[in-house]
Amino acid sequence: MFKDSQAFSGFSTNDIEKTKQFYGEILGVEIKADKDTMGAVVLLLGTGGSVYIYPKEDHVPATFTVLNFPVGDIDKAFDKLTEKGVVFERYEGMTDEKGIARGLANNYGPDIAWFKDPAGNILSILNNG
Repeated sequence: MFKDSQAFSGFSTNDIEKTKQFYGEILGVEIKADKDTMGAVVLLLGTGGSVYIYPKEDHVPATFTVLNFPVGDIDKAFDKLTEKGVVFERYEGMTDEKGIARGLANNYGPDIAWFKDPAGNILSILNNG
């Protein structure tokens, strides 16, 4: 039924201007934000997919990862984002001293690091090796 559907995902923000700046300037994602998006920011992803981030007055940040960015070198991406002011989450017993969960070395999934967007939604960078 949905095999050929152009499905997309979406989540909310409490500040659309900060959202545009963060995703466009800090993360370097191509964005679309105009009258056709009905107030939302649309992230145009390299895979041809898209994500809608829409304004919501009573926004509550997601308590789970809403968007994952695969990267070729997690340490390099981590360092570049840190230089741009991104603060990574630390999870006791899960992330190393840098803030990366080293799943590949432990045969337990990808290497992954989590951070939040300006609205508090959880994002990640991950490296599958």
